[in-house]
Amino acid sequence: MRKDAAVAGDRPHRARHRGEQPPSLAPPPHASASSPRSSSSSAVPDEELMRALYREHAGPLFAYVLRLVAGDRQRAEDVVQETLIRAWKNAGRLGGATGSVRPWLVTVARRIVIDGHRSRQARPPEVDPSPLEAVPAEDEMEKALWLMTLSEALDDLTTAHREALVETYFKGRTVSEAAEVLGIPSGTVRSRVFYALRSMKLALEERGITA
Repeated sequence: MRKDAAVAGDRPHRARHRGEQPPSLAPPPHASASSPRSSSSSAVPDEELMRALYREHAGPLFAYVLRLVAGDRQRAEDVVQETLIRAWKNAGRLGGATGSVRPWLVTVARRIVIDGHRSRQARPPEVDPSPLEAVPAEDEMEKALWLMTLSEALDDLTTAHREALVETYFKGRTVSEAAEVLGIPSGTVRSRVFYALRSMKLALEERGITA
């Protein structure tokens, strides 16, 4: 969903996730007696961290994964559950700063989706695959996920910033040519491209992709 709000002074626009909180998602159960964390004094803080992670990240993470799995809600919920359980297991590394872990969570979720795809590809076919639509190979899957992520990051930009970036970076126009096409001064094009690139960098980092 594009955001067509006017650009006030061409200030940078912070990317936002458009997620819904899936009703069936819930934090993992308390650590059992057999869990190595159950006898540790860090068990309660870890549980509190886990609940904080769910409150802050489960909804946006579910919406992101749902797009990766073509709308399969059950699979998306399974991926989110597995991702956040891994976060719980790595609570010592993650610390208490829940807001800074989303890139890590997104990267883990994406890898779970890819690994699941690879696992299904390795299974012997139960039916003749010839009439079925071909499933992308692993490298094509990576490329498809990257293009999807890039498209979402672009979609998070304001219309003005997105148009300036598309004209210069994706259509290969010079700043002067882009200014003529868009009907704005060259300096405005440069400013919008600068802020668009900065917003894109933040949006991609939030999705677990760094330069």
